[in-house]
Amino acid sequence: MSISRNIAATLPDPSLQVSILLVLACPAQVAAQVPGSEQGPPIVVTGEALPTRDRPGGGSAGISRERLERTASGLIEEALAGAGIAQFRRSDSRSSNPTSQGLTLRALGGNATSRAAVLLDGVPLADPFFGSVPLTALDPAMIERIEIVRGGGGLDAAPGNVAGTIRLFSAGPDRLGRASAELLANDRGELDASGALAARLGGGAVIVSGGYAGGPGFWTTPADQRSTASVPARFAAWNAGVRIAAPLADGELQARIGLLGDDRTLRFAGADSTARGQDTSLRIVGRGGVPYEVAGYVQMRDFSTVTVSAASLRPVLDQASTPSTGTGLQFELRPEPASWLKLQLGGSWRRGEGRANENALAPSGVVTERRQAGGRSDVTGVFVQGEVLMGRVSAIVGGRVDRWALSEGQFTAVPAGPGAALSVRYPVRRGTEGSATAGLSYALGTKGRIRAAYGSTFRLPTLNELYRPFTVFPVRTEANAALAPERNRSFEIGLDYAPAPWASLSVSAYRARLAGAIANVTIATNLRQRRNLPAIRSTGFEAELHLTGKTVSLDGFVAMTNARVESGGIAPVLDGKRPAQTAAVTASASLSWRPAPGWQFTGSLRHTGAQFEDDLGKDRLPPATTLDLFGEVPLTPGAALVVRAENMTGARTVTRNQGGSIDLGVPRTIWLGARIKVR
Repeated sequence: MSISRNIAATLPDPSLQVSILLVLACPAQVAAQVPGSEQGPPIVVTGEALPTRDRPGGGSAGISRERLERTASGLIEEALAGAGIAQFRRSDSRSSNPTSQGLTLRALGGNATSRAAVLLDGVPLADPFFGSVPLTALDPAMIERIEIVRGGGGLDAAPGNVAGTIRLFSAGPDRLGRASAELLANDRGELDASGALAARLGGGAVIVSGGYAGGPGFWTTPADQRSTASVPARFAAWNAGVRIAAPLADGELQARIGLLGDDRTLRFAGADSTARGQDTSLRIVGRGGVPYEVAGYVQMRDFSTVTVSAASLRPVLDQASTPSTGTGLQFELRPEPASWLKLQLGGSWRRGEGRANENALAPSGVVTERRQAGGRSDVTGVFVQGEVLMGRVSAIVGGRVDRWALSEGQFTAVPAGPGAALSVRYPVRRGTEGSATAGLSYALGTKGRIRAAYGSTFRLPTLNELYRPFTVFPVRTEANAALAPERNRSFEIGLDYAPAPWASLSVSAYRARLAGAIANVTIATNLRQRRNLPAIRSTGFEAELHLTGKTVSLDGFVAMTNARVESGGIAPVLDGKRPAQTAAVTASASLSWRPAPGWQFTGSLRHTGAQFEDDLGKDRLPPATTLDLFGEVPLTPGAALVVRAENMTGARTVTRNQGGSIDLGVPRTIWLGARIKVR
């Protein structure tokens, strides 16, 4: 333990010292419980949570490690998009504002905050202040698999999963080997590198991983719209992590520290953003008589950015820092009182707090006003659900109650020169929300099932939505401290059918109503405000197909959605319009060929239908279809040559259109490199 203290003492951040001590102390704390040879063979831990329970009646999907390894960009969002998950904007995590990286499903978009709950090894990932997801910290090479539940209703992941739940599971030492690495470079001089060291220690395991991606970036601004200040979208992102798993008497203890850094430049020289983060979690998993999980976590994030005016080409805002902290505790019990009855009981407490510190700038660069906005949110909830098995029929029903509070809300604006300061302290707000889930499934022999499900859950407005206004010239968007929670109620019916071990088909029809949907509503020329709309109503159909042969496999997905805004008297002009950043049709298909062991070639086609940049439906983003290619050729038993090609046809993808000022997505990009694995 003294060695642990010495290591931690060299770190300047006290919170990081605590996290390092926590993780390094874990093996010592459980060493006495590691079985010795005289007690039988050691317990080999998995590093995973309890198995995810099937959701009778609900639509779900999975992304295997093999599919993750075949992404042409090396970005996690590419794999997610192939399963019907959409970001707020079309741009990927190399060329977008990190705070706009919200994920959603089933066309419940139109908001930069994530409407899907995203969990890594059971721990929430969303930023405590903005509600966005740090995509650059998620290296596909370190992920074992992804499980997706579409639609609300997963009580253990609530609140916040109004559009669905995305669970990511880290790869263990058996998959990673003792050492693994990947290094690629592209035709623009950008690098993509990652690696991991994994070791079994007694009955436990330690994994150290890290990654870097960066380079000069590509031009997001079309040639005919560039100015003297225009620059490519430079980016540099890194992540590092330590995971430890150690055996306990009837399960295991798991600890994790994750660090992230992200630097980007968007459109103009000097329009730089910086994100830093540290996530720490500790989880105990019991697999004895009554399986259980107990977990606690701390998220520490900071974000800064400089906004450059498209008119003056000078900085107009310096968001100097946005420190935020998220903390949480959660537990779950899974008793099975009878062979036909499975129960889940649990609860959670989450807290998010943060402050945005901004300086408004004159064209000369002089600070004209200093602003601060932020607050705190707390949510505490308990849930219970039961699954009944009756021959071919399985049914589930459950409920959850959450008590929430929004406190310490404030906004201040202090002029640097003459003028009165503005200081607003918002009153504490509290409320109680109920959530529910129900599902029914009927097995069609051993080859399929018919299902139906209902779910309801809610999402609290983020601190950013409540208290921080912002400007993307020339449009100003006001915050709204009176925002109410969003609530989604959805119903779906579907069919899952696997006529043979090599073929599976899943189809779903659904209807969802997101009441109180938070949107940026136009209230005057170049002026918007975050407001609760009466609802976004989404009705749609989606289908997923998987065919796996000896040497060839096909994965396909298509979704057709009719999503419309119900604005009532809040903004009648929005009634019946499609939500911003929402496509009516999305589809993808991926064809893979494995001619010999270790050899694989994949082509992925993805189509996104037309959508609108704004809530009024004036600024159109044309449909886009892209083709990606991937190839892997073994060189030695532990090494392989890797070739990746993004947007092979050079399709023009418009990712932003604001009154004719547009941004473009990634052009044709060729990557070449190698993968190495030591067993």
